[in-house]
Amino acid sequence: MNSPINRRKFLGLGAAAAASLAFPNIIIGKPKEKLGIALLGLGSYSRGQLAPALQLTKNCQLSGIITGSPDKIPIWKRRYNLPDRNIYSYETMDEIANNDAIDVIYIVTPTGTHKDFVLRAAETGKHVWCEKPMAMSVSECQEMIEACKKNNVKLTLGYRMQHEPNTQTVNSYSRTLPFGQIQKIDAAAGYYGGGGTGWRFQKHMGGGALYDMGVYTVNAMRYATGLEPSEIVSARQYANRPHLFEEVDETTEYIMTFPNGIKASGKTSVGQSINHLRVDCESGWYELRPMQPYSGVRGSRSDGKQIDKYLPNQQVKQMDDDAYSILNNEKLLIDPVQGLKDILVIEGIIKSAKSGQSVKL
Repeated sequence: MNSPINRRKFLGLGAAAAASLAFPNIIIGKPKEKLGIALLGLGSYSRGQLAPALQLTKNCQLSGIITGSPDKIPIWKRRYNLPDRNIYSYETMDEIANNDAIDVIYIVTPTGTHKDFVLRAAETGKHVWCEKPMAMSVSECQEMIEACKKNNVKLTLGYRMQHEPNTQTVNSYSRTLPFGQIQKIDAAAGYYGGGGTGWRFQKHMGGGALYDMGVYTVNAMRYATGLEPSEIVSARQYANRPHLFEEVDETTEYIMTFPNGIKASGKTSVGQSINHLRVDCESGWYELRPMQPYSGVRGSRSDGKQIDKYLPNQQVKQMDDDAYSILNNEKLLIDPVQGLKDILVIEGIIKSAKSGQSVKL
């Protein structure tokens, strides 16, 4: 259902005047109860996690799709009862500007495509959710942030772990310091990946262990300390299966320091199954093990207490939280600058690995 006024003109008018012009029968002042979400990119994460989660959310719903694969459209139409008017290709997505059934474009494509899609999504006047990692470089992150500011739309990132209650508990320890000052932190995230084709093996698309999984370790260290790292001491990138990982790293290991003398070691891999976050303090320790699966995040402490709050579905919580913030004009949990800060560290790790030298951040 296309409005006779495009979204830009609508936003430029006063709310009541715009509503009466474009929608004569609308009840002025009645708030929207749910946000309409259009998933951009229909790969395994959209198919297996996000679309099913959107059937369970209270504050948002799956309203449309944007895809570069026409063969996927009939399946999604049948499964989610999507009308033709809410289905777009990458070429036609700009027309979403005039579709009032869609409020948010959620970008779920390889990292190397994020910047261009975020810029295009922002131009439609819709709010933008973008999967992590945010982009390939700090400069791309800055462009994305500025584009959304320019178009007066909100931008947030798919940092599902930050919405997860056990992760939030560890996050709170950076402020309450239950075992005194933090001294050392260790984070690892990885899985054993086979194959050898597709975007995860392509450098320009954001493939490799560091871009694919490394953001989990970097972000975990930052939220667990509540600080920004000051230096990459050393880093190493390598492949035990070089015939598969010709362009990108199979494993990355790095050591960095935080203010107050905190030492941090990180490892990320697509050749090993690793998954933990451990924080050692003056008089004890705590950890999440595993720290970032889709379900079953749990932890323990040196005093015997467990960190084991139950969350049925991380993606439901993430999207409901973000939709609630937009509907109520409240601050989003994840500011996009947080994504930029993670990429700043990622760039430092790559630079250190290439040069063999330490890198100040």
